[in-house]
Amino acid sequence: MAQRYLKIFLRFVRVLNVNLIVIISIANNTILKGEKMFNPSSFIQEAIHEIKKTVGDKKAIIALSGGVDSSVASVLASKAIEDNLIAVFVDHGLLREGEADYVKNTFQKRLNFRFVSAEDEFLDKLKGVEDPEEKRKIIGEVFIRVFERIAEEEGAEFLVQGTIAPDWIESQGKIKSHHNVALPHGLVLEIVEPIRELYKDEVRILGTKLGLPPEIVNRQPYPGPGLAVRVVGELSSEKIEICRKANAIVEDEVKKEGLDETLWQYFAVLTDTKVTGVKGDIRDYGYLVILRMVESLDAMTANVPELPWNMIKTISQRITAEIHEVTHVALSVSDKPPSTIEFA
Repeated sequence: MAQRYLKIFLRFVRVLNVNLIVIISIANNTILKGEKMFNPSSFIQEAIHEIKKTVGDKKAIIALSGGVDSSVASVLASKAIEDNLIAVFVDHGLLREGEADYVKNTFQKRLNFRFVSAEDEFLDKLKGVEDPEEKRKIIGEVFIRVFERIAEEEGAEFLVQGTIAPDWIESQGKIKSHHNVALPHGLVLEIVEPIRELYKDEVRILGTKLGLPPEIVNRQPYPGPGLAVRVVGELSSEKIEICRKANAIVEDEVKKEGLDETLWQYFAVLTDTKVTGVKGDIRDYGYLVILRMVESLDAMTANVPELPWNMIKTISQRITAEIHEVTHVALSVSDKPPSTIEFA
């Protein structure tokens, strides 16, 4: 009962001052949250029932990213409507290193799976765009148009999404638009969001209960717009590749240090700032990369913990040595709030 009142409270405060996200997080995590209050078995039964009632014997597609949110939503929807669910993974050209192969290998045997390559379509729409909010909105709209095409081919009438509570709280609080919330006008598909009222820690509990492997359940969150919100300013193929390589180095060293299970997110940001450096006794003029590593429970708040200095130095040395376009590496030490986890 208490949890139900919290949901009502959250719906009310989301239209008020965005500074209340701290209050929301404290109330949600300290007073009412935790595995004892959240009953995953009951939630799974109710979610499956609601999906069945909504979709019936019609077809649905799900926007599958490979993250824990969309993975949990896909398993719930698959249990509800079985082969009438088509899991669609879209490669928008803004993925991490090895991401596409990882998702295909993980899900093509588990679900009715479709892989869509749409890199050119996304990057063409993003040409010349610098504003991060505009990037998010464009990516969200292109995603929907791609899904609509696939839905028409498959005869599907519903779109299942892995939207969770922080997505709509941040979007409606005007902190930043999430691509799965800022949907375009004229959408012809009916939206189904089975985990909309949950937070990330609850979704992870569900994932374990549903039998998803630990590497998916504990996978660090990755933004739907991908590297578009980790490249500051206008996108280009060169900038995307620099960010992708730097991000891979960060992930590699964090895992070597054994921090991948305690950090909420850890990644590299490519800024639009160039600074002077020296490489091979010759003056160089290259990009500044910023490292971002935070701890969190549900992404509503986050803090930068004390980090092993040797790991930070190793990451910096590898990035500047292995990516010749980069001359400087910095570390972000700002908590959320006042910062957000992502840079854009």
